[in-house]
Amino acid sequence: MEQYILEVNGLVKRYKDFSLEKVTFSLPEGYIMGFIGQNGAGKSTTIKAIMNLVPFEAGDIKIFGLDNKDHTVELRNKIGYVSEEQYFYEKMSVDWTGKFIGSFYPNWDQHYFEKLLNQFKVEKTKKIKELSKGMKVKLSMALALAHHPKLLILDEPTSGLDPVIRNELLELFLDLIQDEKTSILFSSHITSDIEKVADYITIINDGKVIISEDKHGILENWGIIKAENSYFHQEIANKLAGLNKGDFGYSGATPDLEAFEVLFRKIFPQGKYLVERITLDELLLRIVKDSEENVAIIS
Repeated sequence: MEQYILEVNGLVKRYKDFSLEKVTFSLPEGYIMGFIGQNGAGKSTTIKAIMNLVPFEAGDIKIFGLDNKDHTVELRNKIGYVSEEQYFYEKMSVDWTGKFIGSFYPNWDQHYFEKLLNQFKVEKTKKIKELSKGMKVKLSMALALAHHPKLLILDEPTSGLDPVIRNELLELFLDLIQDEKTSILFSSHITSDIEKVADYITIINDGKVIISEDKHGILENWGIIKAENSYFHQEIANKLAGLNKGDFGYSGATPDLEAFEVLFRKIFPQGKYLVERITLDELLLRIVKDSEENVAIIS
């Protein structure tokens, strides 16, 4: 039986100009979930709710089977969290920062922390203000990992980093889940990073979860349809997400290539269309386009 390390059920959080609406997804133990959406889609708000950093109006969140509101301190000892912005005492050293943060964790492993600093090439004698953005992210990762958490929650950890540092972090994520007990919720709008490492994908748009499935299933079942306008029909268009129609042809994404084939052949028995492999980036763009045009997303 599959064990879920994180379960978000019907999460509702309302602000004046934005709301999370019944956000629901589950992360199985030993896997990486990519949590993607454009900036402002609700990723950071969801993560802050998971970490019990913001109150929410409805729903429940369970981590290791425990309610996150009732077991905040206990759960934080089991979670490694890296926020989108790194906040440090800029005048203090890396070494001092590690010892300060470590004092809050019963399972803090100073030897492992220093090992990670060496691996990341972060000098422990340097002051925080002397570190580049990439080095600060690496320090945040070392701080998040040094108490041996079984759940990593990462909010845009690779944003703004150069490709070399991003790749180093992605390789680290893959190494961490080799024990099949550590799980990672990895939020990012850089879909290429997610596509490289994630086992599961949750796409959020305008505060609503649109898709939450295993990555293989999404990339296998979804596809981009392209056809000439002579084979356009409104019933077909209604089954395509992010429809683009030009002077000579149209295109859109479908979540079920087999069902689309049946529908297309029903309307155009001798018609022709092309199928292209979809990427997470293309899928996200199509979903956002549908949202902006107030078109219902097909499921």
